[in-house]
Amino acid sequence: MDQAHTLPPAVDTDALLALSDGHHARTARPLGTREAAGHLVKTYALLAPGRTVAEGDVDAALRIAEGHLALGRQRGSLGLSVLVVHAGGDGDYVLVHTWIEGHMSDLAVFTGPAGQPGLLRPGRAGLAPCVWEAALLAHEREAFSRHVLDGTGPLSDRLAAWSADTVEGAVR
Repeated sequence: MDQAHTLPPAVDTDALLALSDGHHARTARPLGTREAAGHLVKTYALLAPGRTVAEGDVDAALRIAEGHLALGRQRGSLGLSVLVVHAGGDGDYVLVHTWIEGHMSDLAVFTGPAGQPGLLRPGRAGLAPCVWEAALLAHEREAFSRHVLDGTGPLSDRLAAWSADTVEGAVR
C-alpha cells in the first residue's frame, strides 16, 4: 500500500502500532497426546513471558476439554482434538479444537483470571484465537492434513505421525 494512500477511518493506526511495538514471541511446549472423553487430545502449553503452566493447570484444562468433548459425537466429532493451555499476559485461556465431519473443525475457548483454573469459563460469543494460539492451530491444520487426510498406510500409523508432529519453542 502506498504511504500517501489515505487509510479508511476504521483503521486504528495508534492501536495497530502499539500492538506492533508490544509483539513478542511466546513459548510453545508440547505436552503429549492424551485421552479425554474418548478423544485423542494433542496437548500444548503456551506461555507468555514470565508465566508457567503447572501439571495442575493441565489437569484442569483436560477436565474442561473432557466436558466439552463429551458430546463430541452429537457435534460430528471425528475423535481428534488439540488442547492449548495458554498462560497469557492478561489471564489464562484453554482452547479445545476438534476435527469434525465434512472437513470442518469446532473451537471452544475458555477464559479466566491468571492462575485460577477453577474460574475458567466459556469465552464470549465470537472470541477467536489470539495470534500465538492461531500459530499453533495453523500448524495443527497442516499436521492433520499431511498425516491423517493425505497420509498413507494404516490409520494407527497416520495418527502416530500426527501425534508426533508438534510445535516447540518460540511462536510469533
